[in-house]
Amino acid sequence: MAYEGILLGMGNPLLDISAVVDEDFLNKYEIKLNNAILAEDKHLPMYEEMASKYNVEYIAGGATQNSIRVAQWMLQIPGATSYMGSIGKDKFGEEMKKNSKQAGVNVHYYEDETAPTGTCAVCVVGGERSLIANLSAANCYKSEHLKRPENWALVEKAKYIYIAGFFLTVSPESIQLVAEHAAAHNKVFSMNLSAPFICEFFKDAQEKVLPYMDYVFGNETEARTFAKVHGWETDNVEEIALKISQWHKASGTHKRITVITQGADPVVVAEDGKVKLFPVVLLPKEKLVDTNGAGDAFVGGFLSQLVQEKPIEECVRAGCYAANVIIQRSGCTYPEKPDFS
Repeated sequence: MAYEGILLGMGNPLLDISAVVDEDFLNKYEIKLNNAILAEDKHLPMYEEMASKYNVEYIAGGATQNSIRVAQWMLQIPGATSYMGSIGKDKFGEEMKKNSKQAGVNVHYYEDETAPTGTCAVCVVGGERSLIANLSAANCYKSEHLKRPENWALVEKAKYIYIAGFFLTVSPESIQLVAEHAAAHNKVFSMNLSAPFICEFFKDAQEKVLPYMDYVFGNETEARTFAKVHGWETDNVEEIALKISQWHKASGTHKRITVITQGADPVVVAEDGKVKLFPVVLLPKEKLVDTNGAGDAFVGGFLSQLVQEKPIEECVRAGCYAANVIIQRSGCTYPEKPDFS
């Protein structure tokens, strides 16, 4: 089958600990809505507090893993996608494995003996989310795992590769290996800006791999942070998308396309020196459950059509469809079958 293993993701597999919290909780732990950060010492008690104080749901997460699972769901072709990342040898890790297998994703986890499976607190207020990731085992991924023949085989097989920017904090070496492979073999390599802190504090690592990116995904806040960090005197998302698409490329096989989502505002697509805007399907406020996983789902929907070589309009439409489904549910979850034609 031509689609087997066509799409590969690498990232930080995390178990989402999701709850509707209140403003006091956000203030206590100094967290902002619509943001994603790595947990510091001051955040560590919040995981227990959430579990004891609020009605908590445990959902398999991690940005790249979410996107890959959504792409797999949209494709409905078993084994079309594969994924690598690091989990712990524990109950949460077992849960994650079970969850991914059920989703039809071919997962090759590195299982770390020393650290527990990573978790991500998802704090929801008024449908908006804030993410605080405690990477733990996810932080232990090593390129040695990637280089093992049974794992590198997934890279060889894939024609499309997607990695969220969050993985830059864990294994830039693994990203570089895969990016160089993609460039050498005319494969499509894509990444996500992922969070303002990645653009700010992992600027060098991000810049090193940017020339290899054929698709750059992100949202308006991340795009504006990227521009600020690079001294671009603009916060116009269309201009920024264009400038990112024109950043120099390691390989001339594919042009770079920048895709920036803006919540309920149109999706910005920059390619060939031009910008197109695609309006999104608006959802009545009362149907919004939470925005957790919306951006990941957009990418998953987009990639599900990209691997079928559909035009960009279709990729964006599928991305918007998937995001629309996900924000009407808790976390990055979906019904049994997609209703996308």
